[in-house]
Amino acid sequence: MSGSAVAPLTEAVYYILLSLYSPLHGYGIMQNVKKLTDGRLELGAGTLYGAINALLSKGFIEEYPSDTPKKQYVITDLGKNAVQAEIVRLQELIKNGQQILKEND
Repeated sequence: MSGSAVAPLTEAVYYILLSLYSPLHGYGIMQNVKKLTDGRLELGAGTLYGAINALLSKGFIEEYPSDTPKKQYVITDLGKNAVQAEIVRLQELIKNGQQILKEND
C-alpha cells in the first residue's frame, strides 16, 4: 500500500465523518447515516458515541459551539484529509477488483 499515514476507516466512521461536514448532534448523525445508506446502516448509540470519542481524540472532529443543550460536532481539516484518503483507497479497491474481473471473464 502507498505511504498513507491514515489507517483505513470503518464504514461507520466514514459515514460519521461525511455527516459532519455540517455540524450535527449525535441523533442527527444517526439519522443522516441511515439516510445516506438508504437504511442499510443504522448506528447504535454505543457505536456512535464510541466512534465520536475516538474521532475527538484523533482530532478528526471537534465540538461545535452551539446554544442548544445537545453537543454538536463538526469535521476538522484532519478529518477531511482522512475522508479523502479513504476515498482514494476505496477507488483503488474498486479499480483492482474490476481489473481482475475483466481479466477473468
